Amino acid sequence: MLLLSLSLAFTLLYYSSALRSWAIPLESDGGILYRFSPTSSNETEELLAWAELRVWDLWQISHSHVDIYFPRRTVAEVELSLLPFHLSPTSSHHIDKGTTSRTHAGTIKHASFSEDQHWDVASPSNATFHSQYHPLDEINTFVRDLANAYPQQVSIIPLGHSGEGREMFALQITSGASAGHVSHDPNSQIVFDKKGKQSNANARCGFLITGAQHAREWIASASALYIAHALLADSSEEFSLARLLKRHNFYIIPVPNPDGYLYTWENDRFWYKNRFQVGPKARCVGIDMNRNWGYKWKASSNSLYGPEEDPCSHWFPGQRPFQAPEVNNMENYFSHLPRLKGFLDLRSYGQMLSTPFSHSCKKDPKDAEDQLEAISGAAHAMKKSHGTIFTTGPLCSTLYRAPGNIVDWVYKKTGVKYSFAAHLRDTGTYGFALPEQWIRPVGEESARMVESLADFIADKECH
Repeated sequence: MLLLSLSLAFTLLYYSSALRSWAIPLESDGGILYRFSPTSSNETEELLAWAELRVWDLWQISHSHVDIYFPRRTVAEVELSLLPFHLSPTSSHHIDKGTTSRTHAGTIKHASFSEDQHWDVASPSNATFHSQYHPLDEINTFVRDLANAYPQQVSIIPLGHSGEGREMFALQITSGASAGHVSHDPNSQIVFDKKGKQSNANARCGFLITGAQHAREWIASASALYIAHALLADSSEEFSLARLLKRHNFYIIPVPNPDGYLYTWENDRFWYKNRFQVGPKARCVGIDMNRNWGYKWKASSNSLYGPEEDPCSHWFPGQRPFQAPEVNNMENYFSHLPRLKGFLDLRSYGQMLSTPFSHSCKKDPKDAEDQLEAISGAAHAMKKSHGTIFTTGPLCSTLYRAPGNIVDWVYKKTGVKYSFAAHLRDTGTYGFALPEQWIRPVGEESARMVESLADFIADKECH
């Protein structure tokens, strides 16, 4: 193995050029997503070493395949010609950067919406909001419209500011005036109603949902917003989740990474990290927020996918846990939520429902049996909705080993037994560029997933 690694390193250094010093321009109509199917861990290691030194954009790594995106076909052909034959890709797909109808030549046209306009939030089934992806300002308007339309049920909770100074918030959704709002005094676990009186919402369980920590995973934030809307929908609607509020209070953070999300609209559609300046002399910006949580955090995991301690790496975990302001804000918020019993981190892509652990493939949680039972039921519910098949298992086995993950932290540090990650559609045809026509179906099957998980958790924990 050592001889293989040394030989590979010298080969790559011979071929490698200083790609980090220049940016590859994006083709206006998108790029190419290549799938590789290594037949051994040695082949996977070899391919990922090439990807790291050639600065290729890794979209997904699993135990069965590796997806790599190239923004230009001509660049892909030159780069891939360097690979040995046994590492040749097994398939490829054109990726249309026009994920939204307002995309053109790598930028987003902020057209047709002004500050004095508002969304029709009466019904998620009929709302046009869920037929498009939306820039940050439109998401903020939609959230305010929900709060204004359902003032007894919806509260907007400020969480603090992002690295670039944007305000972060959570949506708190309850059954109504009697459910009140959560006191965020760290010394208090009491829930109060709108008049300041102690509420019977104390008996309800808390269910926490996060949208896209990784900026380019737009469908995750879109689905978080759909779920929020479904919780407020009339119970007569097909995908209404309103009945869940009888036993749960929901806390939803649709856009945990506002700086990175905005950057995907205005600069680079497939940007991954936040936009935090990690140091005055750092060559690159941004931290992988989902490796910056404080349980089993490591500066480098010494794993297959490259030197994470490099600030230019997609997977740069920061110089210390909770260095990302966004992660620190969420940690403070999560730690003070009363009776938190369920957690769901929405991600894309891959169609996977996963349990802890992410940091280790050798350890199983003591609650693994109950956790796997919960997500198996959720996967079945999602399949009944639109026929979409989701695989299930621990994060490390469904994806790869990654320390500092949010699911591991919530499970171990806040004691939330039912902590999960959901990688939404698809399985690689579109990857992070899932077309807008799938937003509503993904939202609907995600609602069924939340319904299944919430019922399972309530039966087990909320008495």
